[in-house]
Amino acid sequence: MAEHKEVRKRPIPKSVKELEEYMTDRVGLGESFDLGVRKLKVLKKELHLYYINGLTDTQFIIEIVEELVAINDHERLSTHLFDIVENRIVHQSVDRIKTIDELVDQVLSGLIVVVMEGETTGLVIDVRSYPGRTPQEPDTEKVIRGSRDGFVENIIVNTALTRRRIRDERLRFEMMHVGERSKTDVSIGYIKGLADPDLIDIIRKEIDAIKIDGLTMADKSVEEFILHQSYNPFPLVRYTERADVAATHLMEGHVVIFVDTSPSVIITPTTLFHHLQHVEEFRQAPAVGTFVRWLRFLGLAASLFLLPLWFLFVLEPSLLPEPIAFIGPNEETNIPILIQLLLADLGIEFLRMAAIHTPTPLSTAMGLIAAILIGDIAIKVGLFVPEVILYVAVAAIGTFATPSYELSIANKLIRIGLLVAVAIFHTPGLVGGITLFVLILASIKSFRTPYLWPFIPFCPGAFVHILIRRAVPGSKIRPSITHARDRYKQPARNK
Repeated sequence: MAEHKEVRKRPIPKSVKELEEYMTDRVGLGESFDLGVRKLKVLKKELHLYYINGLTDTQFIIEIVEELVAINDHERLSTHLFDIVENRIVHQSVDRIKTIDELVDQVLSGLIVVVMEGETTGLVIDVRSYPGRTPQEPDTEKVIRGSRDGFVENIIVNTALTRRRIRDERLRFEMMHVGERSKTDVSIGYIKGLADPDLIDIIRKEIDAIKIDGLTMADKSVEEFILHQSYNPFPLVRYTERADVAATHLMEGHVVIFVDTSPSVIITPTTLFHHLQHVEEFRQAPAVGTFVRWLRFLGLAASLFLLPLWFLFVLEPSLLPEPIAFIGPNEETNIPILIQLLLADLGIEFLRMAAIHTPTPLSTAMGLIAAILIGDIAIKVGLFVPEVILYVAVAAIGTFATPSYELSIANKLIRIGLLVAVAIFHTPGLVGGITLFVLILASIKSFRTPYLWPFIPFCPGAFVHILIRRAVPGSKIRPSITHARDRYKQPARNK
């Protein structure tokens, strides 16, 4: 491997035949059907053009080849062939390269490289045309009103969608390549002069320090490398597939990480409350947005605490006030309530997983079967009491109402832990479990950002902003957790 890296660092040889031999022996020219070379003779000198089928735009290549061939008809023999060729290439993106390493990386990334006999410099032309879908609304972040374009698997399209919304000359997209074999494009997006330089430097160093063969799992692999999250189930970054959400966070001083082949981007830094926000809240009137936000908070509370609290009342009916003393199972059952709750909760998780892997028409039928046959028959045969199904269903709805899928799964794990604590310790188990849960959240930090901010540490103004969706004209200050260089939201000024 060391010898291979040393070879690739050497300059492009003057002999095009020697370079062709290298491409044949090391890169697979002649073996891989999609790696090709177009050989031309221009002004009596050999000229080779390397490309990858499927990653390049064929029409651009044809136009470039036509221009190169036409040099023979319009130019005389000259020792300045390189300058003539560079001047004749009809494309806006042309760069020079000096080493074989750069040549191979650029060709395998979908660009074409032109090399000439007697020259140690190659010309790289960006004619990439990656296969992919057109921008469309993400399934996980749908809105009633708002834009319908979302990120796709092409990093060039994703940065363009973002730049379309932020036409600031200080918007930056730093490109890096990660993976010894995959050489995946990773871009750090931020607004210079607004985002915290220390945060940008930390993220840049963390990404640069990634040593791995490839990032086939794209953004999730990058997240695990830069955060060192281990087995903490709570999401420390926010994912979004919406360009307007990413642009909004950039304007607040966040840093956004784009990874090629991924339709979602990573937003940093984030807190717990970032995962409870949804774009729909900002597409409605402030009062309606606030109401929707409170419903989401209620759904979060139901997904976490409803089942453990009901289970505690089942175990200790004396805790129930007289007006709601009817709560609790009215039928005797041979299966412990805890087992019923766990089975029903896991059953809903099975249905969710099955729905993801089942085509839409079949998933509808599967849902009917689960609701009518499995649920109804399970109650009739005595496997579940009706109240278990009721409260598990309400908790599941609260889980689905949580905007962040990652947070909803983490909450499910906490809910199961609280159920076990209540089963063992009853009231002290619930109180101690909730206390431990809050302490764990308070101890988490994401890029030096407290996870429960602005609740812990308490920031009154920001906490009110979390509870109440303010109108855009009234929201003048950027969140302090981003350490933005300019705290006040205002039109961009020339500096």
